[in-house]
Amino acid sequence: MRQWVGLIALTTALAGCQTGDTGLQNNRVGIAPPPGTPVVRDAVDGLVVGHRLMAAGEYDLALSAYTRAAGEHGLTADVLSALGSANLKLGRLNQARQLLESAVERDPEFVAAWNNLGVVLMEQGEDGAARRAFRNAFALDNGNSVEIRENLRLAIAKSENTAYAEANENKFELVRRGSGQYLLLQTPASDDEQ
Repeated sequence: MRQWVGLIALTTALAGCQTGDTGLQNNRVGIAPPPGTPVVRDAVDGLVVGHRLMAAGEYDLALSAYTRAAGEHGLTADVLSALGSANLKLGRLNQARQLLESAVERDPEFVAAWNNLGVVLMEQGEDGAARRAFRNAFALDNGNSVEIRENLRLAIAKSENTAYAEANENKFELVRRGSGQYLLLQTPASDDEQ
């Protein structure tokens, strides 16, 4: 009797190994979607995904999405600026600077890239260079952006007043405003620092 049980178990196991329709192939079809549901065949643009991830504070994932966008679009000024912005938020200032400098070389009239380059330069303590970058952004934008105007004002104040620069060293916060634009805001001093 035991021999028969062993033989039946072996036969069943071997039957599962045979080629043919074993039910394990991906031939199952689920419930049909409701009528009128659009069929999506293409992935969402990596730049769009990256911008949404940046807004959500997911900078590593945004960097991955922007890298995918580079594969889709090439290294355009928009992609380089986005990669630079993600690196900036991750604290990778040298990489951010290189990418943003490349972005403004490719498109010298790219306002957001000039503004973000200014933010990087401020973070690196290069106030004069930051001032020039913000001035370029301000001129290209025709002075329409309040954020860029404020960034330029802070850069001018910091580069002209060394006491101001010493008292507020590294007291800035980067805030995203719109698609690919960042505002450099001065953070309030704590009670211990006053």
